[in-house]
Amino acid sequence: MLSSIKHSIIMLFLGLGFFGHAQTIEVCPTCPISSIKEAIKIAQPNDTIIVKKGTYKAYDIVIDKPLTIIGKDHPVIDGDLKGEIITITSDYVTLDGFFIINVGTSYTKDYAAVRVKRSQHFVIQNLVLEKLFFGIYLEKSKNGKVFHNKIVGNAVAEHNSGNGIQLWYSQNVEIEHNFVEGVRDGIYLEFSDYCTIKNNVSSNNLRYGLHFMFSNNDVYENNTFENNGAGVAVMFSKFIKMYNNIFTENWGTASYGLLLKEINDADIRNNTFKENTVGINIEGSNRVNYSNNDFISNGWAVRVRGACYTNKFTENNFLYNSFDISYNSKVNDNIFDRNFWSSYTGYDLDKNGIGDVPYRPVKLFSYIVNRTPETIILLRSLFIDIIDFSEKVSPVFTPDNLMDQNPMIKQIP
Repeated sequence: MLSSIKHSIIMLFLGLGFFGHAQTIEVCPTCPISSIKEAIKIAQPNDTIIVKKGTYKAYDIVIDKPLTIIGKDHPVIDGDLKGEIITITSDYVTLDGFFIINVGTSYTKDYAAVRVKRSQHFVIQNLVLEKLFFGIYLEKSKNGKVFHNKIVGNAVAEHNSGNGIQLWYSQNVEIEHNFVEGVRDGIYLEFSDYCTIKNNVSSNNLRYGLHFMFSNNDVYENNTFENNGAGVAVMFSKFIKMYNNIFTENWGTASYGLLLKEINDADIRNNTFKENTVGINIEGSNRVNYSNNDFISNGWAVRVRGACYTNKFTENNFLYNSFDISYNSKVNDNIFDRNFWSSYTGYDLDKNGIGDVPYRPVKLFSYIVNRTPETIILLRSLFIDIIDFSEKVSPVFTPDNLMDQNPMIKQIP
């Protein structure tokens, strides 16, 4: 018994000694160690590598042990267009403060500036990535953080460009305060659950500012998605929370602020959809709550394409959109209640803040444009005002039960 206690005490002190003797290795062009690869090779687990200012030509850098690697004054790692630059395969790795450029391009391999592969408890932060194929690629990794990175691509076509931040089969990752532009998809998640995407700016990307596929229980909030090819797409996912985001200036014939396709049990709250061709384009999505969102000066605020059931639109502001709601079916079991509609012309005799006359947000003309897009040129004509009024009086083509029974008289704060 006594000997086992002594053995345990010795092992404890050995362990403390192991962690207590973590060393710092310096790398610089004139130092005894001038190569990042060499520093990683000689480092012991839990050491810190400090890389000083300079340009380091390197690619296929593999970090295969727990290390903290810090760049001072943003040293440059130049991959010389030869392939992937940094690959992390160990748990407990921190990569901080580098300028990484010239990732190789391949049509068979997704070369990235930084790849995290089957790792956890990683931190990727304060990087500047330019001249890239993929930026940060997380592959079957979890419990990590991607913070304060700037990713700037020069993509011109979807087929030969990659994504800024990509997650594949990854869980419980925090992606915060990143700036992404000029890539295919700014942020892309596939089979990635329980992730948080906060306070990012994703703009001027070829396709989507943010793209979800088969990813569940994720939260994205306080992000800005501006002037992307087709806005944001959330597809084949469930239990997604979308709060306090800005979707703006996503213009084009097939563009929108937000596309929802086969989404179930989601919550969309306190977002701003401003000056998009379509604010939200919805297909096959059910049990989604839309509340306290602002739809401002969009072509279509909400376009419902079909097979959308048991959704609720409550306390949203619909302000100066060409079409508030577009609907292509005569069947409706979605709820519209207590929204503010800038085109509502009813009255409030009892002064309770709720219009005394229900509001019908679906215009006959929107139904016509769905069938024959070319008719959009008649949008502001007197003829269209007449047919919209006739449909309001006696609905024939639009759902007769799609109305807001309690339209708000004043804009909702």
